[in-house]
Amino acid sequence: MAQDGAAVAVNYRSGNAEAEEVVAAIEERGGRAVAVGGDVSDYEQAASVVAQTIERLGGLHVVVNNAGISRDALVFNMDPGEWLEVMKVNFGGTFNCTKAALEQFMGQREGSIVNISSVMGERGWTGESNYAASKGAINAFTRCCAVEFARFGIRVNAVLPGFAPTDMVAGLMEKDGGKGISKQIPMKTFATVQEVARTAVFLAGPDSSAMTGAMLTVDGGVSAQVGVGKPL
Repeated sequence: MAQDGAAVAVNYRSGNAEAEEVVAAIEERGGRAVAVGGDVSDYEQAASVVAQTIERLGGLHVVVNNAGISRDALVFNMDPGEWLEVMKVNFGGTFNCTKAALEQFMGQREGSIVNISSVMGERGWTGESNYAASKGAINAFTRCCAVEFARFGIRVNAVLPGFAPTDMVAGLMEKDGGKGISKQIPMKTFATVQEVARTAVFLAGPDSSAMTGAMLTVDGGVSAQVGVGKPL
């Protein structure tokens, strides 16, 4: 976003040092950024994040809902608290930040919301029921918001990554370096975080001005196939 000229508010919950590193990297390249603390799973804190962003940067035009956690387990073994925790952060954070930004966006009759979802929201995977359900909720929410907000000039879209090398999926890579998963991907490679990010930038900006309610997959073809793609 910063490379394309945006002033960026970097939200964090507990990772202040990491957020400041991102701010410093943006400023070193001549951009403008601030770090804004707040747990987006709590509506009041999400509203504070939005208010601080508007106050410190002078406005708000784009919201990227990217907060996410996973608590993988089989349904039989899953603690009900873990199911709720995942839903509160993943979907709750998306709902809270969207609602918190609405007054600003509706008043200026312009805004772009990009939700970082997952192909898990459209498909299934063993041990991912809570995570997949939270992302499925985000996808449905994206479509409904797109319809509701269109008359105010507000666009709402989602990016659906497949497997990408982030801290969240590190455990899946430990067994064999991810080869067991990558061989099931038609393109035989993972998406990079940069590829996912550029898709979010596209949806946020003017090149996608006619798009709302869209779900863009960045998954190397995973969601296009039946099973794992092996010959029957």
